[in-house]
Amino acid sequence: MSDALRADHLYLPAPERLSLQHPLRLEILSRHRAAVESGIPTYRDPASGLAVLTAAFLAGRGYCCESGCRHCPFVGAEAPTELHAGEHTEVLTEDQ
Repeated sequence: MSDALRADHLYLPAPERLSLQHPLRLEILSRHRAAVESGIPTYRDPASGLAVLTAAFLAGRGYCCESGCRHCPFVGAEAPTELHAGEHTEVLTEDQ
């Protein structure tokens, strides 16, 4: 795993992390962009309601945690072989 950032990291997740055919892809990308442009570290996933960390937040952290984050900005981040329920997610309240 490299600590180098992908050239397109800020607005496009790796296809392994968010399928080009995902039915909510455009909504997800729109929410992610709005959060990044507002300086907010997370946005609400439209399907699950869970918090998703933005690429800007993850890049600022400076390393890949290897948990399969949707917007992992680092070169060499691959799709996880197993997702762990609850890792790096939280349920947002209505006022978030």
